[in-house]
Amino acid sequence: MTEHITRLESGLTIASDRVTGARSVAIGVWVGIGSRDETAAASGVSHFLEHLLFKGTPTRSATDISRAVDRVGGDINAFTAKEYTAYYCRMPARHATVGIELLGDVLTRSNLAEPDVESERQVILEELAMDDDSPDDVALRTLTREVFADHGLGRDTAGERDTVRAATADDIRAFFASHYTTAATVVSVAGDVDHDDIVGAIDAAFVDMPGGDGRIARRAPGPVGDDFAIDDDSEQVHLAIGGRSLPRDHADREALDVANHIFGGGLSSRLFDEIRERRGLAYSVYSATSAYADTGAWTVYAGSMPEHAGEVEELVRREVERLVDDGITADELDVAVGYLTGAYELGLEDTGARMSRLGGMLVTLGKVHSVEEQLARWERVTSEDVHRVIKTVYGAADPITVTVGPDY
Repeated sequence: MTEHITRLESGLTIASDRVTGARSVAIGVWVGIGSRDETAAASGVSHFLEHLLFKGTPTRSATDISRAVDRVGGDINAFTAKEYTAYYCRMPARHATVGIELLGDVLTRSNLAEPDVESERQVILEELAMDDDSPDDVALRTLTREVFADHGLGRDTAGERDTVRAATADDIRAFFASHYTTAATVVSVAGDVDHDDIVGAIDAAFVDMPGGDGRIARRAPGPVGDDFAIDDDSEQVHLAIGGRSLPRDHADREALDVANHIFGGGLSSRLFDEIRERRGLAYSVYSATSAYADTGAWTVYAGSMPEHAGEVEELVRREVERLVDDGITADELDVAVGYLTGAYELGLEDTGARMSRLGGMLVTLGKVHSVEEQLARWERVTSEDVHRVIKTVYGAADPITVTVGPDY
């Protein structure tokens, strides 16, 4: 076994995946607090904090951090999700301690200085403006808002302009102090490294992280919202359709993966074949699912010219109905399972993916499914399993429809 997990007395979890012969090492810090855990008034504070942690510590300026990474040919970055925030770097394996020390420094001793808050505020406002210039993003974000109406899962991870403008340095420092704690954090490493060696290095680098569990008790979302149309002077109508789905640890998660791939998850999927290949009515059309601690969502996206948008919407609805009424074929099941298992294996060829697999599962599930176990979970899916999950998810209620673009 190449994977090892250690929980320190402080509460910090450390996981490693030894990749013998790998020339790179990937190190990630996964904190179990995300945008769903914020109040509406503080929406975007996790994302704001993610930006600020790289701005400097008492011993390193932002430039020092960047140069330390550049000096070894590596990269460092972060992202905010609905239920966690991740900070990571990748560099040559011989410089693993450099990455561990850097991440420990920014995660435990960041300055969070007032001038940095003000400069980064403008950067985030520009990011929000950039996202609003992408009508497909607007359609999908609006659908998420309606699927999880009046709930943290429905809010954009970057926040809203008003909440970003209102956030103060004191607000951000208080959030950091309360929630970035040892029992809420996982450090995962993948590369040709010795587990005991990295445990010692991580323990030293994160010695200043406050103890305790800073995670927040979560409430499940209530009723869904409504259809929504946004008039926009774009060349296409951007159509997003979807609804509620299964939570992350549901027994039918793998059956839903199969159903989604058959429906619109690949180049051989029903939506792609019918709408793009046979009729040429869209360049981009696909389906996807997302899963959280207590719920999930399914989504279909398609972009088409206004004169075809009505037909595309009708075809999507027809394919949903066909999926619910007729189920799937044995050949579709075989193709989907083959794709899911094969793509999963190929995706683990890189140390960054292997680090993310460990960190992501531990921070959300508190456990790790081995690669062999995950492959077996997909391979055990039967047609009956898929038919059941289709009825539960796609047949449960009328989907919500969001459009962005000209009237059609």
